[in-house]
Amino acid sequence: MDVVSDAISAVRLGRPSCDRVRAGGSWAVRLAPYDGIGFHIVLAGRCWLLPDGGAPVSAAPGAVLLLPRGTGHVIADAPLDAAAAARAVPFERRTVPSAPPDTAARAVAFERQAVPPAHPETAARAVPFERRPVPPAPSETAARAVPFERRSVPPAPPETELLCGKYRLDRALAHPLLAELPDVVHLPRRTGGRPELCAAIDLIGGELAGGAPGASVALPHLLDLLLIYMIRAWLAEDAAGTWPAALGDPVTAAALRALHADPAAPWTADALAAAAGVSRATLARRFTALVGRPPMAYLTWWRLTLAAALLRDTTETLAAVAHRVGYATPYALSHAFVRQFRTTPGRYRDAGSSALMVTGTGRE
Repeated sequence: MDVVSDAISAVRLGRPSCDRVRAGGSWAVRLAPYDGIGFHIVLAGRCWLLPDGGAPVSAAPGAVLLLPRGTGHVIADAPLDAAAAARAVPFERRTVPSAPPDTAARAVAFERQAVPPAHPETAARAVPFERRPVPPAPSETAARAVPFERRSVPPAPPETELLCGKYRLDRALAHPLLAELPDVVHLPRRTGGRPELCAAIDLIGGELAGGAPGASVALPHLLDLLLIYMIRAWLAEDAAGTWPAALGDPVTAAALRALHADPAAPWTADALAAAAGVSRATLARRFTALVGRPPMAYLTWWRLTLAAALLRDTTETLAAVAHRVGYATPYALSHAFVRQFRTTPGRYRDAGSSALMVTGTGRE
């Protein structure tokens, strides 16, 4: 596989989830910190994202908001101060938006006002409604009067519609590419831009809209596709980042493709340099500068990360795992595994199974 695919596959747990949410009027909901990646996509209207400890972000229709670290945050119709944000309703307890409390209280009070009864003598002198005198309007005012059928009605505030979802991750196996993502990634909609991301959003919205046959199978795969497209969009826009630069460098990218395509191959520094089409010294210099570690050190780290994911997600024997990640014997893998994870492969697998039983998360 390639770097992005491997980075996502190694950390993703279980099935992603997604909800279609509509809100109107004045509203604010809080989402607690989450051990994974969260996202919001604005389908209609506007909203504000207020991340814990971060700057507010205004999102227009078509915007994508990605929270790679699962940062706690508030989504609201307008910017809020700290006190108002603290009063936001938890997302899981959200209800259909209603009028603000003070407005609702005034409305009830108005409906309950008692109308004082008319005095009998006053009632006898009352003029029939259809014969009531109507004071003539000044001629200038009457000339400017708007016909009733053409009167303007103030438009109602636009309703906001969002796709809100999340992916559960195993942070212990996070690839540095994912670790480099900022707390909030804001991808505004651009006319004619990111057609694949827009297409994925439309497809997900369609699957959530109605119970089409196969929707429960299609939706998780579409959400996986959405995550890839969101990360691709960030890579394309963050030219100053380490990993966008690494994947954009032809030498480093070629070496990464070779390592991720076949991590179990008997790689040497010379063989990897030949695959990248440069000298060993050139590869070492450029790869280390962009990735942050020498090529063979990166290979060792990735092999052990891949081994950990296999121990977590499969029932393969330690010998089979060792063979798949390029170690000649289970002992050699175990020795290297303890150095990186400070525990044996068997204990790592048991700990992963225990966590799975506690959280109830299934493997896909």
